[in-house]
Amino acid sequence: MAAKTQPSSSLLLIMSLFSLVLSTFVPSSVFSATLRSDIQTLESIIRSIDPSSISPSSYLSTWDFSEDPCEGAGTFLGVMCSFPLENTTSRVIEIDLDDDGYDGFLSDAIGNLTELTVLSLNKNRFRGPIPEAVFQLRKLTKLSLSENFFTGDISPEIMRLKELKTLDLSKNSIAGEIPPRISALRSLTHLILSNNHLDGRIPALNGLWKLQVLELGNNHLFGTLPKLPPSLRTLSICYNSLAGHISPLHRLKQLVSLDLSQNRFSGTIGHEVLTFPEISRVNVSFNQFISIEVIQVTGSRLRMLDAEGNHLQGHLPLNLATYENLKDINLRSNMFSGDIPRIYGKRLENSWRSLYLENNYLTGSLPLEFQKITKQIRGSLSNNCLQCPKNVTICQGTQKPKSQCTNAMQEGLE
Repeated sequence: MAAKTQPSSSLLLIMSLFSLVLSTFVPSSVFSATLRSDIQTLESIIRSIDPSSISPSSYLSTWDFSEDPCEGAGTFLGVMCSFPLENTTSRVIEIDLDDDGYDGFLSDAIGNLTELTVLSLNKNRFRGPIPEAVFQLRKLTKLSLSENFFTGDISPEIMRLKELKTLDLSKNSIAGEIPPRISALRSLTHLILSNNHLDGRIPALNGLWKLQVLELGNNHLFGTLPKLPPSLRTLSICYNSLAGHISPLHRLKQLVSLDLSQNRFSGTIGHEVLTFPEISRVNVSFNQFISIEVIQVTGSRLRMLDAEGNHLQGHLPLNLATYENLKDINLRSNMFSGDIPRIYGKRLENSWRSLYLENNYLTGSLPLEFQKITKQIRGSLSNNCLQCPKNVTICQGTQKPKSQCTNAMQEGLE
């Protein structure tokens, strides 16, 4: 039997060189899917959160670092990754956590996720200032941190996020002024800063020409209305200390919803506000308006008008009856006087769902149309000087002495 021959040393050398060449030029079938620094950042994020606030059913409970964040099956919920090109690693592009009540801080390491486009941490218990590192994430299109306990101010560095489309910092404890340079974020469509401790004046925002939603309510803002972009569809600046006339709003012809309630606006509520082509809801309650212009219209989409708690004078606007889609009217606690138009009763029977006129200076007998209403309606006519039959539901409650309404009318004429 022939003995086996052993490979010569020269043959072994050739085989070794061939293997080296293969390892250099032929791609390996196994790569680490996620960039190592991205993995380290995710580790830093979870270390900054109190472990006791991570429930077994939460997204963060699935972050198992024994698996690759971008390849694991059923792990790393709330994390989205990019599809890598050949022979490259994946990058984390979205972090969208569930609202499980995570308690902790947002790690400064977040700035290392340079491909991140979405950061959403809504309805948790993150606290402390928003890290400056967030403003290094130049590819962010959505930054949503609402309903947490973030403090501090809005850094001027936010202007670096040129790709940002949605900025939602609502329901936190953020203070200071709105940075004037925020208008440099030309891609913004949603700017939501309501329910914070912001103060100062609202800067000019007309440069945000794509902005559709602006919500600044429940802050400590003061001054007059700034220049606003005509692209707005939702404007809510309620519960502040804003004052002056609202004529700058007349350019906002794409508005669908307007809330100016609980401020110090004065003058006239112009007919433009009620006749925008798409307007559906108008809340101007608890201001200092003295008059409202209601012109006859056709095709209006207005469904709700709330002007409670102003100083509106004169007769009730007859032309409200021409707003064919109007459902809910609240004019209580003003200074309206005279009779209630008969057409109001017809509208309540046919299309209006609610009518609140209490605490004005209305006089005379209740029109018969009101007494013929058979459907269930909501409303009140109390605390006027009306002859209001008690068997009519919206007549429940007391009326003022007639002399009180007469005196108020005379004072209004002087």
